[in-house]
Amino acid sequence: MQAEKRRRLREQGWKVAGPEELLGLGDDEMAYIELRLKLADGLKAKRHARGMTQVELAKLVGSSQSRVAKMEAGDPAVSLDLLVRSLLALGASSRELARIIAQG
Repeated sequence: MQAEKRRRLREQGWKVAGPEELLGLGDDEMAYIELRLKLADGLKAKRHARGMTQVELAKLVGSSQSRVAKMEAGDPAVSLDLLVRSLLALGASSRELARIIAQG
């Protein structure tokens, strides 16, 4: 959020906070969420780079299109294992997985 907008909201009595404060999340929980979102974004980018549809990826990993959509959205119902396995199925190397995770 832009600093000016944040200032105006505070002046009007609104509390401005990040998700960790609003949800009472610890550093470890925030790190886990960020990891999940990085993997989800990496999966979508890798699928696009390969020119594949969600349906094609679903067939490749033995899942459904709706599950792939959930993976790419970072849905908490999707396991990290499935995200990593899907990236590997798309040809991601260990080095590429590390790059995706290290993105800041």
